[in-house]
Amino acid sequence: STDIQPQLYLSLLNKNPVEGFSAGLIEDNDLYRWEVLIIGPPDTLYEGGVFKAHLTFPKDYPLRPPKMKFITDIWHPNVDKNGDVCISILHEPGEDKYGYEKPEERWLPIHTVETIMISVISMLADPNGDSPANVDAAKEWREDRHGAFKRKVARCVRKSQETAFE
Repeated sequence: STDIQPQLYLSLLNKNPVEGFSAGLIEDNDLYRWEVLIIGPPDTLYEGGVFKAHLTFPKDYPLRPPKMKFITDIWHPNVDKNGDVCISILHEPGEDKYGYEKPEERWLPIHTVETIMISVISMLADPNGDSPANVDAAKEWREDRHGAFKRKVARCVRKSQETAFE
């Protein structure tokens, strides 16, 4: 049954922690809602940040992807202003009606929390400016990466450090 799936991934994750993040259930009795802490990757503007996010799994997981939302403020082209993460791997499986993504770039049932986190960490290191969720952040990233964009990210990193363990 698919009900056991998130639990399996949780136990797998705890045995093989991935560099750069940790994950756990928000509430012990709800296997569909996880909290993850993502460490800003070294040698990026997000270095030193400790970003909290929630993963919400649909009841028909792994046929459909979870949703991911940053709870910590984060300024990034691929995270909308509500904190929702917009990357290919979290998009519904199948053809992209806009033609931007190949089906194999989108959600596949073989993906795990680990592959999602690896994609998110790589998104922090290398934003995709072509299909932004936050148009203002994307514009700054393209036009003023070492000015306004860097300042806003630095503010998010500082704030994340202050609120990480609340």
